[in-house]
Amino acid sequence: MIGSFDATVSILYVIAILAIGLWTGLRHRSASKKTNVASEYFLAGKSLRWPMIGLALFATNISCVHLVSLAQSGFDTGLLNGTFEWMASFTLILLALFFVPFYIKSGVSTLPDFLEKRYNRASRDWLAFISILSAIIIHISFSLLAGGIVLQTLFGVNMYTSVIIISVITTIYTIVGGLKAVVVTESIQTVVLLSGAVIMSVVAYNKMDGWDSMVHVLEQKNELSKLSMMRPHGDSSGLPWYAVLLGYPVLGIWYWCADQTIVQRVLGAKDENNARVGPLFCGFIKILPVFIFVMPGLFAYALYQTGHLDVGSLKTVVDGKEVVNSKGIYTLMILQLIPKGLAGVLVAALLSGLMSQISGALNSISTMASYDIYKRYKPEATDEKLVSAGKIAAGLSFVLSLLLLPLLNSYESIFNGLNDIIAHIAPPITCVFLLGVFWGKASARSAQLTLYIGSAAGVLVFAYSKLLPHTLIGEVPFMMMAFYLFVFCMLLQIGLTLAYPAKHTIESSKLYWKSPMESLQSPGWGGFGNYKFLSVLLILVMVVLFWVFR
Repeated sequence: MIGSFDATVSILYVIAILAIGLWTGLRHRSASKKTNVASEYFLAGKSLRWPMIGLALFATNISCVHLVSLAQSGFDTGLLNGTFEWMASFTLILLALFFVPFYIKSGVSTLPDFLEKRYNRASRDWLAFISILSAIIIHISFSLLAGGIVLQTLFGVNMYTSVIIISVITTIYTIVGGLKAVVVTESIQTVVLLSGAVIMSVVAYNKMDGWDSMVHVLEQKNELSKLSMMRPHGDSSGLPWYAVLLGYPVLGIWYWCADQTIVQRVLGAKDENNARVGPLFCGFIKILPVFIFVMPGLFAYALYQTGHLDVGSLKTVVDGKEVVNSKGIYTLMILQLIPKGLAGVLVAALLSGLMSQISGALNSISTMASYDIYKRYKPEATDEKLVSAGKIAAGLSFVLSLLLLPLLNSYESIFNGLNDIIAHIAPPITCVFLLGVFWGKASARSAQLTLYIGSAAGVLVFAYSKLLPHTLIGEVPFMMMAFYLFVFCMLLQIGLTLAYPAKHTIESSKLYWKSPMESLQSPGWGGFGNYKFLSVLLILVMVVLFWVFR
């Protein structure tokens, strides 16, 4: 366990974040002269600028799950899962160029609201239900699981006790302060999280005596493939290069362009330029995780092979064979590699990731529960009633997320478990958003049925693969399964559109691109802040990075 000084640093950090969150949220609401209380609470009065949007997007995405699971993946498979981080930059470009203009122009408060304007009410209802459920499972429960594993090891406190304490504190300032409190605390937490991750990377690098020493160890063990992101067909990881290129866009477009928890930061933008540049700024920040989250795990593997990292406490017996349960590798690195006094900063970074993920998800859940569910049945509800309904929904969601922890803990790898679930949720949503924005003929009826049938297919395939894992379907890698389900949904919606042609309203006829180039007609800011320049620069940087680590 960590020492008393480091524990004190961690506790003071949590108290400071709580105070800042409460102060920011209450100050923002009391200082506002606007009458739309709900907009102030859920969307920060549409006052967010690009730096805060970019940092908040990153903080909502990077949680304790990433710190723990990316280090685990670095230990197990090397740089492979870093592809998830770098491929995200391409989907953030799609968000900035093609989706943001419609979200801002339509003036929606939620993405289900956007689907109603583009398609129909039934599509909105279904997306609201799926989005709330996915936020509970993916953004909260998995974060709590990762955080609980870390806190139990570091503080010797029961996993459920520790996550409940941290989560209750986060829930308090999220429910009281709304999106403004969430975004301000997320911006602070991003800086702390990145600082802690950099410290871990530098310490692991120095302990290994540099990059060349680590490469030498991998060469001796005949595991240089751990340095490659683009794996060949038949790779034992189940993630060859074509699976990443085909499957990730399905997951990424849903996550970055159509998931309320993420996109809500963009919906709170001051204007379209801030809404476009914010995601691009996040795209550049997404370069960092490979170097500061994944590589420490790879260095830990080399240190373990050379005897400089004792993993005895993580060893377990599976099928009569002793293996390393690498879920706790990041925590072990904190305890064995980080000097006393700095460990508190690392724990604060872990808590930052946990708290920012939970706060962002709870805020998006409360927004959807209020606007997409409560207001439907209570259209005359006042802003105060909407806010109250959102707070209640956030509290109930938090309780449900705790109940799911034992089930999710059955996954051997947290990161793979997370993406396995996303791979079966994302395809129909990615499909209806893509066709809705790029194909004017996509009809409301086709979108509605695609969401219903596609989601049912995802659940059935997921259940079948878990109950019968050694069958043909059960052995399909989750990234390829995401692609197959997406192709099914695309063919389904196109066929249904031919059977049920679109009947556009005045509003829906303005919510799709007549041609992709139409999205680039907005001149944007001048100079280096121009969204077109930043998009091209980000693409070039990512292509070079993928080539270097191919």
